Amino acid sequence: MFGIIRPCRHRLSERLQSSWMAHLCGLCLALRDDHGQLARTATNYDGLIISVLVEAQAAREDSSWRRTAGPCPLRGMRTASVAKGEGARLAAAVSLALASVKIRDHVEDRDGVFARRPVAAGARAVTRRWDRQSAGSASTVGFDTAVLLEAASRQGELERSLRPGGSVLLVTEPTETATAAAFAHTAVIAGRPGNAAPLAEAGRLFGRLAHLLDAAEDQDADAASGAWNPLTATGTDRAEAERLCRDAVHGIRLALGEVELSDRALVHVLLAHETERAVDRVFGARHAAGCRTGSGTEHGSAHGTEHGAAHGTAGGAVADHPHQAPPHQAPPGQDPGAPIPPWVPQGPGFTPPGSKPPHPRNLLSGCAVWALMACTCQLLCCDHNDPFSRRPRKGFCERHDCCDCPDCCDCCNGCDGCGDCCNCCDSCDGCDCGCDC
Repeated sequence: MFGIIRPCRHRLSERLQSSWMAHLCGLCLALRDDHGQLARTATNYDGLIISVLVEAQAAREDSSWRRTAGPCPLRGMRTASVAKGEGARLAAAVSLALASVKIRDHVEDRDGVFARRPVAAGARAVTRRWDRQSAGSASTVGFDTAVLLEAASRQGELERSLRPGGSVLLVTEPTETATAAAFAHTAVIAGRPGNAAPLAEAGRLFGRLAHLLDAAEDQDADAASGAWNPLTATGTDRAEAERLCRDAVHGIRLALGEVELSDRALVHVLLAHETERAVDRVFGARHAAGCRTGSGTEHGSAHGTEHGAAHGTAGGAVADHPHQAPPHQAPPGQDPGAPIPPWVPQGPGFTPPGSKPPHPRNLLSGCAVWALMACTCQLLCCDHNDPFSRRPRKGFCERHDCCDCPDCCDCCNGCDGCGDCCNCCDSCDGCDCGCDC
């Protein structure tokens, strides 16, 4: 997976998370169905925005945008409702064409393994095949991928002709042109021609943002390896790059305000909020301290006081401190004075479970179960029992979510201090940040 849009599950309501996964799986399956198993490696978070935009402009009651997919290891061998139709097909064609451009760029720059002749030759063959396949599938939905490939060919010429002190926006222009064309065509597919112009503007700025963030993230690595970097080549400092990125985010929000959508929630979260978080991730948050001393802190204090009162503690301080936890409680039906069984965890904050924990597996059987669960991605994506101890555990992805929930939707009217950001962004009527939810 590659892309600047990386939403944390705790920043999405249950409905939006389900919709996000439907588009992600729909893109992956569209790549497989139209272009073969290898093409699934072109699945990326940014590409599925095309599918999201098409569906958001269509009527919500139109069930032709969904289908039931079979079990998949990445879903813990569960079925799911996934996106289908012209939106997913356009997203697949665009993703495949851009993946071809990316591989070709690596080959030309002789990056890593692509510096080896056999690998480079194989990669060139893959890019030629993907160019043909993406053009064929895109033509079925009326889109011409030549605009993407032509923009990519101009990219190299611009980089070679650029002189120190030139504008970095000259380098981002081909990317802007390509993403503008893809965004605008979603209006054609959805039957909303009036949306084409504002979506083209949003796409142009999204392409600029993606290019600049990629350059800023790779600047140190490029300097170490001697690779070409647009910020270094033009002498653009990080402060100016950050200013351009934040201006692009603001422009995307303004453009989205002019787009007529049937369901705005997911588009708003991805293009209005997640783009800003991408900038914060690369350059650092501008108002991180203020957010944490604002509504989120108020909510946390209120919650702590309420929680403390429920447990007979003052202001939640005692309940929040592990060494001042309430005394051990005996299980129902057990004499409070009876000795604690040796298998019950001891120490502050522990309470005995209702039954004896399962007997752990030995090393051999535990390794066998671990291998099976790893191959089906249950260790990553699903709640599961530990293959060795058999105790319930969260999936790796859930345990390592990058969420900072209290400040996720502070801009929504009526949501300041609510602390329930997942549902807030799904239902708010307007935003103080200058865009519509």
